[in-house]
Amino acid sequence: MCPTLDRIMALALYPADLAREVTCRDGTRVRLRPIRSDDAARLQALHARLSRETIYQRFFGAVPRLPTSWASFLAEVDYRRRLALVLERGPEANPELIGVGRYEPTAEPDTAEVAFVVEDHWQGKGLGTVLFTALLTAARDRGVRHFRADVLADNRRMLDLITRFTRVDGRETRDAISSLVFSLRPDDLATRRGA
Repeated sequence: MCPTLDRIMALALYPADLAREVTCRDGTRVRLRPIRSDDAARLQALHARLSRETIYQRFFGAVPRLPTSWASFLAEVDYRRRLALVLERGPEANPELIGVGRYEPTAEPDTAEVAFVVEDHWQGKGLGTVLFTALLTAARDRGVRHFRADVLADNRRMLDLITRFTRVDGRETRDAISSLVFSLRPDDLATRRGA
């Protein structure tokens, strides 16, 4: 397929209705939007600004740089089976990504695996909650009913986020990694859309 036709098809699928401004707990405003294929280099720049601890919590290992092939794969989504939302700041023409949340399909058609990361400087401002609830709501609207996440057993922030906003249906911890299966509690998500 030609690059121009690919771009037209991507624009037709792009869920612009998921984009909005959000306010952090400290009053700072940032934008939430679906990822685009041109965000690959921005994902690499975000990764380069993450602390070793944050990288370890996200990838369960040392990943000093995000390879170009990974960044391209992560930025290319179909907005239905695979979706990622980013938080950005700065000029819209050349924004800086400060967080990303995504879901990926699993072997079960109504179940997705989720993962999130927020740049260290922006943690503790409510943005993880914004990404989490926005992504789970978008997933629900696309037919996803159940979620999976592997979380380091000592990652209290992520574990607390999951248990606060979802119904945990299963949890198993092995080798310091907690594998959780959870589903939405619609009443909670409806009231948690802001930071």
